[in-house]
Amino acid sequence: MARPGFAFSCQFKVRYAEIDGQKVVFNSRYLEYADVAVTEFWEWTGIAAALGDTWAHTEFHVRHTEIDYLRPFVLGDTVAAFVRIGRIGNSSLTQSFELCHAETGAVHTKIEMVIVNVHLPTGKSLPIAPEVRAFLEALPGS
Repeated sequence: MARPGFAFSCQFKVRYAEIDGQKVVFNSRYLEYADVAVTEFWEWTGIAAALGDTWAHTEFHVRHTEIDYLRPFVLGDTVAAFVRIGRIGNSSLTQSFELCHAETGAVHTKIEMVIVNVHLPTGKSLPIAPEVRAFLEALPGS
């Protein structure tokens, strides 16, 4: 399934453990869906192989998230999760997620997530390395 402005997507099914008594997905699970999707997204980019040690000593940590729940997913739905990088700042970037129904294409949830570049040995924020920035800017849909 293609979506304008997004070069990456992955799919997964809503599982029984993710629903409440009304058979709709718990609100907190949408952040887990974003986490699953962004893990697949980073693998898809190939950044770890391309940048090696430069990428190995930093990591992005979540700073701020906004979620717009448009309609719930229910047991058995297949979620199509779309991910892209929007703004690239000095030490942070914004990721956009659209969680859609895989069969109908309807957008169920939109998520904007600001993540901060963190130096793993110290746990402190630091500017995004020039080679990481160049790699991210060259990604399709960025």
